[in-house]
Amino acid sequence: MPTQQVPSLPAAGYPRGLVVVLGVAGSLVALLALRELAWLLAPVSLAFMIVLLVHPLHARLSTQRLPSWLALLLLIVAIYAVVIGLVAVLVFSIARLAGLLPTYSREAAALLQRISAVLLDLGIGRDQVRSVLRGLDVNRLAGWLTRLLSSAVGFGANVIFLLSLLLFIGIESTGASRRVAQMARTRPQIADALRGFAHKSRRFIGVTTVFAVIVGAADTVFLILIGIPLAAVWGLLAAVCNYIPYVGFIIGVIPPALLALLTGGWRLMIIVIIVYIVLNSLLTTLLPPYFVGDAVELSMVVTLVSVVFWAWVLGPIGAILAVPLTLLVKALIIDSDPRAAWAEALIGPTRSRRRRRRRET
Repeated sequence: MPTQQVPSLPAAGYPRGLVVVLGVAGSLVALLALRELAWLLAPVSLAFMIVLLVHPLHARLSTQRLPSWLALLLLIVAIYAVVIGLVAVLVFSIARLAGLLPTYSREAAALLQRISAVLLDLGIGRDQVRSVLRGLDVNRLAGWLTRLLSSAVGFGANVIFLLSLLLFIGIESTGASRRVAQMARTRPQIADALRGFAHKSRRFIGVTTVFAVIVGAADTVFLILIGIPLAAVWGLLAAVCNYIPYVGFIIGVIPPALLALLTGGWRLMIIVIIVYIVLNSLLTTLLPPYFVGDAVELSMVVTLVSVVFWAWVLGPIGAILAVPLTLLVKALIIDSDPRAAWAEALIGPTRSRRRRRRRET
């Protein structure tokens, strides 16, 4: 008796809707896990990006026929110099602002009296006015800045952990080229995506550094001309904050705007804010894309959303590393998979796509 064959089901994938739902659910679980591990991932990401930025120095020193131990030592020194320099600028700026604010207590008291009179004229009760003005006292603000400074300096364990990470990642980075070449034998697309990520990240940081210096110098000259105290310090702070795309200037404008309010009143403060917005829009938003070109391949919307997203996931360090981290995710998910090439049309800048079409034609 012949056996009856059961017809086989056609080879078909899962329904697209189910794939989307499972993908979104898995992504949310992964993001929540990343957020819970932010205490570990934030310093690791910062150390990795700093080493990635400084690593070409080791390759250049190796071509000069220097001993390998000397090239590695100079690489570690350069890595530590970057970290110490950035931390020194932030700590010095907070310390100077905390020490300078109490000297303007008389001006602040007169300003608070004028604000109180305006609020009372608007019909706000005296108790509410007192509670509002109590939070605007410069002495309380200086005390808060001092506590912030002491808490930042008190993270000794985190600093030691970060320095240790920089040391070991710096040592491991000396063999990165060899490992990527080994990866390229079996996974050439992933290797090319990682090389592209490293190149784009270094170029982004390089262009950002150039415009940070320009913005810091322009802000310093402007603040000197209008007579704001410690103009060079606030210009240096603006240069460091320039590494946070689009929203970093808000941090940099707070100290000079506050001092302008205390020394020259509302008009001078508004002038400082407007000039900072104009300089930031011109030197960090409009001009850099023309110099970066297709290097980053991220639209302004994606860049701004990435700042908020990575700040939510990893905290303040996530805001600073938003663009490199987004480039890393793009390299691993989109650039390494030809089937995901369509996503570049959604996250890339329109101008870059026009340039690409011109090259193809």
